Amino acid sequence: MSSKIYGRESFIEKIAAELGRPIRKEGVLRPQWKKTPQYHVLAEADQDELVQVLMKQCEFIHTNVVLTDVLHLRGVLEKSIEEFGNGSVITWDDPRFSEYGIASLLNAELPAKNIAVSKWDPLNGREENIELAEKANVGITFSDLTLAESGTVVLYSDAGKGRSVSLLPSTYIAIIPKSSIVPRMTQAAEILHNKVDSGEQVASCINFISGPSNSADIEMNLVVGVHGPIRATYIIVDDK
Repeated sequence: MSSKIYGRESFIEKIAAELGRPIRKEGVLRPQWKKTPQYHVLAEADQDELVQVLMKQCEFIHTNVVLTDVLHLRGVLEKSIEEFGNGSVITWDDPRFSEYGIASLLNAELPAKNIAVSKWDPLNGREENIELAEKANVGITFSDLTLAESGTVVLYSDAGKGRSVSLLPSTYIAIIPKSSIVPRMTQAAEILHNKVDSGEQVASCINFISGPSNSADIEMNLVVGVHGPIRATYIIVDDK
């Protein structure tokens, strides 16, 4: 997947003009801060401790958590879909569904139970994919990075991984490889920065999702499902 930035030069020129100084393309150094507390939060936590932090945070963001391993993921996923009322399902077109042994479940067994399963297919066209996501009861994706502190899954969009799969269905299931869990936003930003620095192509759209949709008005009355799924389940998979 390739991406192109449009209007970058004109945008930078406008900012430089407003600041009243010339554009600098060389010799620009990142600031060196004396204090960097963001790197110390959960810095000593191991992967098992990060799982516990994530699970505790999920209590606050109204998200169900299930722990499993690759061997039992198939059964856990099927049960989670059933708990959400079955109905139509949409997934990413992601090789990890095969790598984790659940592609056959979605390709064969669920249709046998009269559950329609769709994949985000770049050959279908954007509108058709969005329509399938809108009609789906359950959207399923993998998490590319997971922030323990905030209970956030980080999703890298690409041609087969449309963001609508996690946003438009009534309910959402995120499959979280245990190895994807990092302490907080600090580490996620550092990982993305290193990818860019090394010349690696990163997704043009990266979504940070913390459980189901939750909104509160000025009186702090909680409303669920305004901007996305009403319910969410995180399935944490021990992938070692």
